Amino acid sequence: VVQNVGTALAVYEAVLKRKPLVERVVTVTGKSVKNPGNFLCRIGTPIAEVIKAAGGLPEDTAKVIGGGPMMGRAIFNIDSPLMKGSSGILLLNEKEGERKPCKNCIRCTKCVSICPMGLEPYLLMKLSQYNLLERMEEEKVMDCIECGSCSFTCPADRPLLDYIRLGKARTGMMIRNRKK
Repeated sequence: VVQNVGTALAVYEAVLKRKPLVERVVTVTGKSVKNPGNFLCRIGTPIAEVIKAAGGLPEDTAKVIGGGPMMGRAIFNIDSPLMKGSSGILLLNEKEGERKPCKNCIRCTKCVSICPMGLEPYLLMKLSQYNLLERMEEEKVMDCIECGSCSFTCPADRPLLDYIRLGKARTGMMIRNRKK
């Protein structure tokens, strides 16, 4: 089992000190953030309040990402609360937040080489686009840890992880429905 330090501390406090998980250290960062840093926050605190503690929402903010640049997800409502898994808030400006135009796959296999799970992200994206869920299951899409390495390394700027997440969710639902 691999655990991050925050989870290990939470388990220690829960088991030995009988303290429930009520707070997390949340990192707020970004090029335009006035006071980037780590903040000890109670679970349930609105994300907007944490951003305010870091100097407020910069005017040039184009995207707010929950988590890091690789595995994080866009936050559409900063009034939503911090959850037990919240670890970071990344504020991207217009230039950083702009998605580059998706080009055709050039079959370089960089996404395959970088995948820590030995998957074929280019293929999983294509299968997801065509909703070929049984084939996605055969190609082990459920093994994807959603690290984002494939999208980050793609020279064609293909949104591999976005499509893989979508296909993985649909495949998971298909598998759960089959077991009923």
